[in-house]
Amino acid sequence: MKRLFVVAKPEKTNVTKALNDLRPAIAGIADLVGVETDHQHDLAKVEADLVLVLGGDGTLLSAARRMAGHEIPMMGVNFGRLGFLADFTPQNFLPYLVRHLTVGLPVQRRPMLEASVIPAEADCPARESIKVEQCRRFVATALNDAVVTAGPPFHMVELEISSDDEGGVRYFGDGVIVSTASGSTAYNVSAGGPIIDAGVEAVCITPICPHSLSFRPVVVPSRTTIVLKCVKVNEGTTLFCDGQASTKLSTGERIVIRRSASDALLIDNPDTQPWRSLAEKLHWAASPKYSS
Repeated sequence: MKRLFVVAKPEKTNVTKALNDLRPAIAGIADLVGVETDHQHDLAKVEADLVLVLGGDGTLLSAARRMAGHEIPMMGVNFGRLGFLADFTPQNFLPYLVRHLTVGLPVQRRPMLEASVIPAEADCPARESIKVEQCRRFVATALNDAVVTAGPPFHMVELEISSDDEGGVRYFGDGVIVSTASGSTAYNVSAGGPIIDAGVEAVCITPICPHSLSFRPVVVPSRTTIVLKCVKVNEGTTLFCDGQASTKLSTGERIVIRRSASDALLIDNPDTQPWRSLAEKLHWAASPKYSS
C-alpha cells in the first residue's frame, strides 16, 4: 500500500473535519504514516509516497521549502483564499486522492530557488557552487520567490544586480523580487511583473518601486545565477524566501540566487485550467464594470 503523510493547518476552517473524513476514505488503500499539525516535523526525513497538504498556499510553500532535497509528490488542498498552488478544493480532494493512490494523477515538477547570503568580507566567487556553500552564512529555498525588502527606516536601498557573467547594474528602490514561474502570480504580479506559465523554465527579476521609469522586470532562464550586492541598505533590510525564512542584510553582503538542485513535485488537479484560474482568481482580462 502507498504511504501517506499529512501536513495540516488546523486553525483553518474545516481542516479538522477533512482530517476526520480522510481516515475512512483511504482505509485499505494507503497507510497514514503521520500527521503534522504543529510545524515541528523534519519533512526532509519523512518516508512517504505522497504528502497531503491541508491549508492554503502558505502551508504548501512551507512544506515545499522544508522538504527541499526530498522529492515527494504533494497534493495541496486549499482551505485559504486564492489557492494557486493548493488547487484542490475541500469538496473534491478525497475522490482525487483515492484516484491518485490507486491509478495515479499527473505530477508536475516545479523549479525552486536557493538563496544564499555571503558575508561582505568573504572572498567567494558567487558562481562557484562549492565555494558558495563553504562561505555562506544563510541559505533557504523558495518555491515562489526570494525578495529583498528595504525595511525600516524605509529609505531607498541601493543594490547591484548581475547575472551569470554579465556585469552588474546599480539599482535604487524599495527592493527586488526574484520569482519562479510558480511565484509569478504572487508578489511579482502585484509589483508589475509578468505572469509566467508554470511550464516555462524561467525566473523573473522585478524591481519594487524603482527610482527609474526605465527599470522594467526581466525574465531570464531558470539556470541563471543571479547576484544581488547590498551597496547601501537600511537597518531593517531583509531577505525573505517565500515570505517565511528570512535574514537581515548588511552593506557589502551578496545574495546568490540560483535554481535549487531539487524541484517541488505538485499533483495536478484535472479540473484546473490555468487561464480559467487566472480569470476567476485574479479577474484577469475582466471587462470594466459600469454603473447603470
